[in-house]
Amino acid sequence: MHHLQKPLIAAALLLSVTALSAGSKDPASTRDPASTSRTYDLVVAQSAHAGMVMGFDQDKTAHHFLLFEDGGAIDVSVKDAADAKNRDAIRAHLPHISIMFGEGNFEAPMLVHDSKAVPGTATLARLKDRVRYAYRETSAGGRVEITTTDPAALKAVHEFLTFQIKDHKTGDSLAVRKR
Repeated sequence: MHHLQKPLIAAALLLSVTALSAGSKDPASTRDPASTSRTYDLVVAQSAHAGMVMGFDQDKTAHHFLLFEDGGAIDVSVKDAADAKNRDAIRAHLPHISIMFGEGNFEAPMLVHDSKAVPGTATLARLKDRVRYAYRETSAGGRVEITTTDPAALKAVHEFLTFQIKDHKTGDSLAVRKR
């Protein structure tokens, strides 16, 4: 079994269990304290789910998504400079993400965000030969630099990163700037 299949299968299983345990869609259930507890449990499970897919603790790391005129960047760092475990996990994860994205494989963000339609990914997969993903290590983690000269691919990169900013609630700027 490929070394990534086990975590992806485990993440899919966790996602299935989370979906089954999410509870009733009945509006009255939102007033029920047990329902509030289920919602909290769902948020905790989603964070754990993201951690399982990415391999590092979401509460001890920070994601930043940057929009540039020629693409963008995904930057992940530890919040505590002494946290070698999560820093090393970031450094193991991001090079792999860089390779996967370069091959047009966007399964990881789809698992993290529980969506088959993460904005921009279908176009990025189709135009994979027109986009460059380059990993570089940073002092607190790592960064994936995304560059392209193709207008359609650039639009897709910005759609993808804008979605990430909003979904992760990073507070990063939505303005496109020079690199």
